[in-house]
Amino acid sequence: MSTTTFPPSDPLTWKQADTDVHVATRGGEFAGFVEFDGSAHLVRDNHGAELGVFDSLDDAFRALEDANQPSRRGPVFPPMLPRAWRRRTRRARA
Repeated sequence: MSTTTFPPSDPLTWKQADTDVHVATRGGEFAGFVEFDGSAHLVRDNHGAELGVFDSLDDAFRALEDANQPSRRGPVFPPMLPRAWRRRTRRARA
């Protein structure tokens, strides 16, 4: 399985696939879709996971755009491990 990543500057491209379905792509790759069920807009990502239900189409578009933004979390581990986690050097036995 390959993972394709795109720069965050690439905007989503929207196309209306049917009267009640809008499909989003980024760099030619499927990014998700918005489906209107008659009362609300259901948003799903590129894996089919539901991202939410929204009253307006603009809010649904924004939700998918926000879900496709890269996370801005810091590193999981600090750059230097605490002294207690470092391995002690051991002398060789004769």
